[in-house]
Amino acid sequence: MPKITVNNKEIDFENGMTVLQACELAGAEIPRFCYHERLSIAGNCRMCLVELEKSNKPIASCAMPATEGMKIKTNTPFVEKARRGVMEFLLANHPLDCPVCDQGGECDLQDQSLFYGLDNSRYTENKRQVKEKYMGPLIKTQMTRCIHCTRCIRFATEVAGIPELGAIGRGEDMEITTYLEKSMESELSANVIDLCPVGALTSKPYAFEARPWDLKKTETIDVMDAVGSNIRVDTYGWEVKRILPRINEDINEEWISDKTRYACDGLLKQRLDTPYTRENGRLQKTSWDLALKLLINKLKSFKPYEIAGMVGDLADLEMIYSFKNFFEKSLGSTNLECREDRTYINPTERMNYIFNSKINGIEEADTILLIGANPRLEATILNARIRKAYIKNKIKIYSVGDPGDLTYPYKKLGSNTSIIKDIVNGAHEISEKIKKSKKPLVIIGNSALSSKSGQYIFETIKNFLFNNNFIRKDWNGLNVLNQHASRVGAIDLGVYSINDNNNFSFFEKMDNDEFKFIYLLGVDNINFDKKDKFIVYQGSHGDKGAEIADIILPGAAYTEKNGLFVNLEGKIQKAYKASYPPGDAREDWVIFKDLANKMGKPIGYNNVKILRDSINNHINQKITNNINKINNIDFVDENILIKPVDYYYTNSIARSSHVMNECRQISKKFLFTGIEKAS
Repeated sequence: MPKITVNNKEIDFENGMTVLQACELAGAEIPRFCYHERLSIAGNCRMCLVELEKSNKPIASCAMPATEGMKIKTNTPFVEKARRGVMEFLLANHPLDCPVCDQGGECDLQDQSLFYGLDNSRYTENKRQVKEKYMGPLIKTQMTRCIHCTRCIRFATEVAGIPELGAIGRGEDMEITTYLEKSMESELSANVIDLCPVGALTSKPYAFEARPWDLKKTETIDVMDAVGSNIRVDTYGWEVKRILPRINEDINEEWISDKTRYACDGLLKQRLDTPYTRENGRLQKTSWDLALKLLINKLKSFKPYEIAGMVGDLADLEMIYSFKNFFEKSLGSTNLECREDRTYINPTERMNYIFNSKINGIEEADTILLIGANPRLEATILNARIRKAYIKNKIKIYSVGDPGDLTYPYKKLGSNTSIIKDIVNGAHEISEKIKKSKKPLVIIGNSALSSKSGQYIFETIKNFLFNNNFIRKDWNGLNVLNQHASRVGAIDLGVYSINDNNNFSFFEKMDNDEFKFIYLLGVDNINFDKKDKFIVYQGSHGDKGAEIADIILPGAAYTEKNGLFVNLEGKIQKAYKASYPPGDAREDWVIFKDLANKMGKPIGYNNVKILRDSINNHINQKITNNINKINNIDFVDENILIKPVDYYYTNSIARSSHVMNECRQISKKFLFTGIEKAS
């Protein structure tokens, strides 16, 4: 390996590294504003100046490739004077508004000026002033503070894939702005707030809410989709003030979606904080004792086969497992289901319903085939990883079905299931390209699995990949794109009803009014005719499920309890309690424990440790290496229509959020404007 000397210390570095990266390997700290590890090099700010032997001027270390034999110094008076000069230029036009700036306490410029700033200025001219720009309901702008690092521009273009930001003017007149000053349309747009090293771009909903040192910080997991992005929840008392990303290279790198970041204000609204019972057609507040007593009396009046339960999309493993045990041990019923969207599943082995290639494995793929999937709206962070793979490796991407703009180019193959048949039989041109690939990646979405041809699509694609050795130990190209945080965990724990090869027996019974009692555990996205059914709803928000309920039991939201979640690639992650449930709301697994104890039929555990041990044992039994093939699946001729995703309204928390409602109204406005122009 080549060697470089940094501050008289010789180190090895990899070819392609910059001087800045080599200096960091040597343990030297280099200040920077424009440089970012995940963005292209701009070399704008010049704060990273270092001294190179035999060079009569300092060099910008972020833009200079490291070469064999270089001798670099990062801490000499020469370097310090250069950095002080750069800082003086940066502060020449920067407003002195740190006390009222939301970036205060987390500002790179503030931190660096502590070391390299001067206590006086030689500039007596008036500071420049820049008009504020409109970037939508999420991003607050104060462009007079901007130091033109262009991080936001590079992020929008390179990572988000929507070049909405750019620079106009030159020199002192340069300004960062959106195209025609309209709202940013990317679902990743608010990541520019984290990237901005000054207070030019800050969070509009969080403006003037709190200071960083006032907040309690809790590292946890996001549940707005099935990706399981790693996040940090900042709370002030009971209230969740903001959500920020945590670095996890395997899942979300250091990005999160706008819904993950801003739906948190929905945790304060439409909350269920006390039990309710329906009397004379109206919901009335009641106590836990009376609500549970009424529930137990009702349960006694129904036979086990008349009782059914459904699990919603935000449920953690503890509440799912205790719900299942309550049904099986206390009620003697096995009528359980987790698929609100009625998708086809084959639960005989775990690989049939997870993302087997892993999220970071997308970067290794050399061909991607999407079937009935819209990853941009169904799993925004996963879509960003596909774009990264495209930018990095220029891979070919194909789609069966029309998902619209995915932020990267792809080829539409059509929408009919006959295309799947041709690919599997080798009659389609794509078939040969997949066979010649080393690591092809097939992503099957919910729109394909919830169609009449769901079983045919999944099983034939699985057999095709297996027969061509694309399902093996070092690579599994079969991937299911789940949309809900609870789905994989619920299937792991056996919360589904499949009888006699009938994948939808539960729903047939529901449609035929065979169930007289239905227990909805956080279920808000299913529509059915209530008729004379008795409905119990347990959840955190007064959403669609609570509207039709006869008994409402208030549960805790995902930030208000410790819980386990399984993301779409089958990885178990732990969410930590950042806040606490409002009013009389309780943790969900505790509700089932108390209910079972009152019925005299306990579910077998009184503490969370025993519960989690049981969960882990159950899931470990699901992880096998056997490949079960289903042959002779009847061909179903139909078009695969990708279902529209109401991105900002996918769950009860998002629907309760004022910020998500604002984003939804703006996105609808742009959609309408586009249609109007097209017509």
